[in-house]
Amino acid sequence: MANHKNISTDLVSKISDTEGRHSLFEDASRKLTVQVCRVFLDKEGNIAPARFQASNLTLPAKNQERTEKAFPLTVARHKNVILEGRPANGQPGITGKRVAVLFSGGPAAGGHNVLAGLKAGLGKHNTLLGIKRGPKGLIQGDVFEVSGRAAQNFLNTGGFDFLGTDRTKIKSQQQFENVKETVLNNRIDGLVVVGGDDSNTNAAFIAEYLEKEGVPCSVVGIPKTIDGDMAVGKFLPISFGYDTATKVYAELVGNLTQDAASAVKYYHFVKLMGRTASKITLEVALQTKPAVTLISEEIAEKDMSIDQIVDYIVHVMIHRRLNGINHGVILIPEGLIEFIPEMKKLISELNRVLAEYETDIKDLPTLKNKQEFIYPLLSPQSAQLMASLPEEIEEMLVLDRDDHGNVKVSQIETEKLLIEKIRYKMSEVKRHTGKYFGEGEGKIPATPEQIERYKSETLSIQSHFLGYEGRSARPTAFDASFTFNLGLTAASLVLEGKTGYMAVVTEFEKGGRVLALPLSGLITTEMRKGKEEQVIEKSLVATSSPSFQVFAKCRDKWANEDLFSSPGPIQHWGPASRQMPMLVALDQSYGDYRVFNLGEEKQIDLLEMEE
Repeated sequence: MANHKNISTDLVSKISDTEGRHSLFEDASRKLTVQVCRVFLDKEGNIAPARFQASNLTLPAKNQERTEKAFPLTVARHKNVILEGRPANGQPGITGKRVAVLFSGGPAAGGHNVLAGLKAGLGKHNTLLGIKRGPKGLIQGDVFEVSGRAAQNFLNTGGFDFLGTDRTKIKSQQQFENVKETVLNNRIDGLVVVGGDDSNTNAAFIAEYLEKEGVPCSVVGIPKTIDGDMAVGKFLPISFGYDTATKVYAELVGNLTQDAASAVKYYHFVKLMGRTASKITLEVALQTKPAVTLISEEIAEKDMSIDQIVDYIVHVMIHRRLNGINHGVILIPEGLIEFIPEMKKLISELNRVLAEYETDIKDLPTLKNKQEFIYPLLSPQSAQLMASLPEEIEEMLVLDRDDHGNVKVSQIETEKLLIEKIRYKMSEVKRHTGKYFGEGEGKIPATPEQIERYKSETLSIQSHFLGYEGRSARPTAFDASFTFNLGLTAASLVLEGKTGYMAVVTEFEKGGRVLALPLSGLITTEMRKGKEEQVIEKSLVATSSPSFQVFAKCRDKWANEDLFSSPGPIQHWGPASRQMPMLVALDQSYGDYRVFNLGEEKQIDLLEMEE
């Protein structure tokens, strides 16, 4: 065994001091200020709940008639009108309320600051309750009181670990009855649901159910998702967690662009989280300027096939190599496979065949036997496409299915599918340079020296998936302030008995504007598992948006030259600490992305508020 006699006991003590979330960075982070919207400050500059009044803005649902049938009571109550927060201006505070909060879905940076904002907004004369393990904890009645000390300890820290989270969908009658029982048993006056589109859809249905049952409990949703697919135009530019996640990914992608240029031989294929929307990929592209970025929504709009996508990437790689650049980074959205029309058609046909012939297929001994059975049951185009896929992808399509018998699309390694096809195509070009280079229609102009350079270079590819790395990071200054104000907004709404709303903050460049959106106004109808369901609509990348247009204008330049940027780590102090997402600044027509303004800088002391 090693001799520990010479190790300083003082040093051991200092290392032990960092246990339990007390690294030097974490302790310093708790002392950082957050910006507080002025509607939450009284005349002395102290935090106080805002008061809400009807604005002249409305948010009707896409199918108002159908929405009114599903949410008759909450729609009758709010009449699609958006509420706006105003300073209380000395009006007497509301006391004696018990408000519960839960996290739902995947973690996102800033969740703990939502709790801190709720605690600060409720003040010392109301009670904040935490619900452990998300909707499941709500159903099971797993409720406890949140102290100021506990909330202070988690201020400005990442993750959802104080409460935990889960993905339970509250749909059955028994589940709703259990929710009512939890509310009544714990004398809960307000319920705050922190989550994404499915979680806020849950909140909308819970609000309607409790209203129907005559249970006086306000239900308020808070928009959370790193994917950024919960956005409502000027009313809600982005959900919380997106800024932190994209900056984490941008740092790593920036490191890879630098590595590729340094080693002078690698192409890094990076799949980025975001199964439905490509907003993460677009933001990371704007920050890092990689060689190629695929945007799922554009590919669907242009009806591009896998081979067309491969040809596009290969075209860029060939031109870079001819110009002496045999390296780069390729960004791929996680959900790309579901946006490629021919793959979407194949997956749909497979889901039907796998369900209809489940027993027959299961009894066949080998993958080859299964393929021979399945191919004739597909359309000729789908059968041909499936036969062209790498065997491991085919195996995943045939054998890996979810609980509903459908293909596990999210687990398909799209980047590896593209890599295999790109390797073959690049090799083919090297073998048949006369077919691809020279003069004539469809050929690439190149000098003999460039062609020789092309033939002499090798192709080295690395693949990466960046996902969980960005979900639980310590929030950026933007997300820390954004979430604290969302907590204050939700606290103000439940104290006033408002139900069926989503708490939002907008106008990030000029002090913040605090609104409450009717949850039912966000509802649309989608086909899920073969039947219509009412859910909150996801916000996708619009190819007409300013953020996409700027990207589209620049991408050819980034492809042809090595113009990458390496943003570096998230700054909590210093010149880059007050940035907001570039996508938000562009799409909201702000003058700058480098500085956000959500109000006055405040150092938060929740212990003081509890005295």
